[in-house]
Amino acid sequence: MIAPHPLERRETAGNGAAGPAIRVGHVHRAYGPRGNHVLALSDVTLTVERGSFVCLVGASGCGKSTLLSLLAGLDQPQKGTIDVQGRVGLLFQDAALFPWLTTSQNVELALRLAGVARTERARRSEELLARVHLGGFGDRRPHELSGGMRQRAALARALAQGADVLLMDEPFGAVDAMTRDLLHDELESLWADSAMTIMFVTHDVREAIRLADRVVVMSSRPGTIVEEVEVPLRRPRTLADPSVAALADRVASRLRQEVARHAAG
Repeated sequence: MIAPHPLERRETAGNGAAGPAIRVGHVHRAYGPRGNHVLALSDVTLTVERGSFVCLVGASGCGKSTLLSLLAGLDQPQKGTIDVQGRVGLLFQDAALFPWLTTSQNVELALRLAGVARTERARRSEELLARVHLGGFGDRRPHELSGGMRQRAALARALAQGADVLLMDEPFGAVDAMTRDLLHDELESLWADSAMTIMFVTHDVREAIRLADRVVVMSSRPGTIVEEVEVPLRRPRTLADPSVAALADRVASRLRQEVARHAAG
């Protein structure tokens, strides 16, 4: 028997649950008064299987973040249906840690909201911080951490929610290239060891190919899905892999077509 690659997804009990993790059916979302509104999303339909890693890419203003807000229940569509199975965790570009709490206390707050007993929170917080390579930093406040460390802390907090579905909105966009590469590795490892479904929004096509099983390409406003690209490349991948670059060039070319079409229209 050939042993699975360490970053090939393991089958878990969570993956065997019935039905997709996310279903989006013919969703429309507009903002502003009737007659002078902006159509952010138009007839978006998408299915995401449990345990998969999907990236959304598109030009600025194409509705990627709007779709994530709808999936998180922070907003509602005017038309269409959204069904997300399980507990949802959120991670944004801004780590949004409470500055008056220590790193550990930020994670413990999420554990409290998830119903973890008070006597267990400190231990679980320590475990989660160690899992994202922040062991020994639990007593630091956010301003004492680097940008990459703050994102790790935010990831530990998201994991503390016991998320079945993790929604990530350009979480590594504000960190340097070296830190981003390390965060990619850590996120991929965490995903491979869990039953989580991840929906990751990025404007960086190569990042999307680096991370995803499938890349969903969105058009410029109004946002709609114009293509879904399977990523058959073996893990682990790096941003420098020629195969990653080649597939990223194909997706980027599709995006350029959409931007040009939008500008001409």
